[in-house]
Amino acid sequence: MSLPTVDTTVTYPSGAVESTGTVLHVEELPDGTRAVLLDTTAVHPMDAGWPDQGADRAVLTAADGTAYDLLDAVVAATDGTALFLGADIPVKKGTEGWAFTVAHLLPARASVAEGEPVRIEVDRAYRAALSAGHTACHLASLALNRQLAGAWKKDVQPDASGNPNFDALAIETSTITEHGSTDVYRLGKSLRRKGFMPEALLQDLPAAEAGINAILADWTATGAQVRIECDGDGLTDLRRWAVDLPAGTVHIPCGGTHAQSLAETGGIQVTLTADAGDGAVTLTMDTICVQPAG
Repeated sequence: MSLPTVDTTVTYPSGAVESTGTVLHVEELPDGTRAVLLDTTAVHPMDAGWPDQGADRAVLTAADGTAYDLLDAVVAATDGTALFLGADIPVKKGTEGWAFTVAHLLPARASVAEGEPVRIEVDRAYRAALSAGHTACHLASLALNRQLAGAWKKDVQPDASGNPNFDALAIETSTITEHGSTDVYRLGKSLRRKGFMPEALLQDLPAAEAGINAILADWTATGAQVRIECDGDGLTDLRRWAVDLPAGTVHIPCGGTHAQSLAETGGIQVTLTADAGDGAVTLTMDTICVQPAG
């Protein structure tokens, strides 16, 4: 078969952890592993464009019944003549003439042929842990923005709740972990020029941390349902994380997986730490689900 001309159909946004699909393309990679493209998959891949949530752990069962543990799963893209994986993709998502796919990476010995049906089974516990961590990450960022709303002397872009979006303006890295996340922010000259006053945060970091945790306690106590709203079922179709908070519904564009409700997090707490260096302060927010479901 030739390389695909349309995006992979993905079912993980609905919470699916199993899927069946047809092998569209198998390609031997320089390291000896095999990249397998399917028409449909439940596997959430790593996206090099925003690698906050890693790939699912999963098993692919070939047509002959042999089961293979996935080595990895990454976003790939093709123009019909070549396949590009991860950071090697030369174009932006949505570029005309390109299809974006989930590349399932299997061992060199894997016997998977184009045109054959295969079955995917995702590690449910690991998916649930990352999903809870991703939901906690979003909620913590909103609580952080609300806590720091008074630390701005200029108008800046608002977040989904209408507060100044410190998270978007200062973020350096975001890493989703099992039942939590770690977000690193840079409080440098650029942020000051935008109107942020770091001293409002740094002069009493424990108070800011306590304020964020109080906000999170109020929100998670509602047990609100979490929704993933999709414009389509293709890999690059826009998806939004949505939840009804006491002050109103919030929507955040997101391609990851999430808990089905705030109750599944078992409560969310953050810890703030600050380190000075290189002319800027680095703020780290570690977020955990206190007693996650399961």
